[in-house]
Amino acid sequence: MDEKNKQLLTQLLSGELPDEHGRFGEFGGQYAPETLMPALKNLDKKVKTLLNDSAFQQDLSEELNQWAGRPTGLTYAKKLTELWGVKVYLKREDLTHTGAHKINNALGQALIAKQLNAKRVVAETGAGQHGVASAAACARVGIPCVVYMGAVDIERQAPNVDRMRQLGAEVVPVTAGDQTLRAAVDEAFRDWVSNPDDTYYILGSVVGPHPYPYMVRELQSIIGKEAKDQIIKATNGLPDAVFACVGGGSNAIGIFHAFLGDESVELIGIEAGGRSQKLGDNAATLASGKPGILHGTYSMLLHDEDGLVQETHSVSAGLDYPGVGPEHAFLQSIGRVTYTSAEDDEALEEVRACCSMEGILPALESAHAFVGAKKWAEGNQGKTIIIGLSGRGDKDMPTLSKVLKI
Repeated sequence: MDEKNKQLLTQLLSGELPDEHGRFGEFGGQYAPETLMPALKNLDKKVKTLLNDSAFQQDLSEELNQWAGRPTGLTYAKKLTELWGVKVYLKREDLTHTGAHKINNALGQALIAKQLNAKRVVAETGAGQHGVASAAACARVGIPCVVYMGAVDIERQAPNVDRMRQLGAEVVPVTAGDQTLRAAVDEAFRDWVSNPDDTYYILGSVVGPHPYPYMVRELQSIIGKEAKDQIIKATNGLPDAVFACVGGGSNAIGIFHAFLGDESVELIGIEAGGRSQKLGDNAATLASGKPGILHGTYSMLLHDEDGLVQETHSVSAGLDYPGVGPEHAFLQSIGRVTYTSAEDDEALEEVRACCSMEGILPALESAHAFVGAKKWAEGNQGKTIIIGLSGRGDKDMPTLSKVLKI
């Protein structure tokens, strides 16, 4: 990393980025309909106040610890360690209430919505985990919740649809567009635009207009803070590398953020390589995307030469998105984080390996991180790594049963 990029990283770590316009370097910003601007400005002010308010942080911490199951464990994966030749530790977000990292963000935003006196909450979901987390968090704080979910994802994530309804949320099928996560975000935004005064939008990742990328990162940064303390206690030092899957990028930024200032720690994000490198066959935005605007932010996108955002494919519904958080685009641009991809078949193979060797069923999203870690291990024998296990794979059983013919 050259001196200019080191300076940019220092600005990020010191809190100078995002700037007053919500930008991480050239990425980010606030591109939204005029009707939403008052709500976004009000949210920005509230977020800055609450995230620095000791009483709010105490309430959030108590809820995370007593209700959501934090801190989560750091598991030493003995058999994967023997197989790969590197010391493998898993940061276990699958052990949280609702089964994934999504609860950290959903709970925090539900508490913010309550502070804003919201009458209802809308959310989007792909794999269903953010929808479940939002439904649970809204039930906890007492606000009605509507979740938009693509019809394709409803079919492949049926268990989570049932869970959301049991938790009291209304699940609205989205039959427009690609009928996956992108379309669900579109519909949630439309709802919010139509009801900006009494509705709060719990956005599920580090995407969208400012202050969402910043706010969601702050709420998810607990993952990396815990992991850093835990690995130091376990090994008396820092890891050599940290791996996480990247769709929109909330679990990845959550675990990476605590290590950004540690030059000795490699940070590697793994996107969905899908079926092939052909446009439309994957969701590897950072690997093959171009800059553009989607869902209120300027970041890397998968679009064609005419600027039309393309449909994506991944066996994992949570990674099936044509954009990525602007902070990830920034971290790639300055060379602090490396982004690679893993194809569907590779991810499915690592689901099987983790199940049979460690007795843990990882989410299909998380399995992509295992692929990247396994490849990295081939040239780094004896080193120590952390893999962000972003969620459990119970939700993926319909897909796994169909694809793997279990």
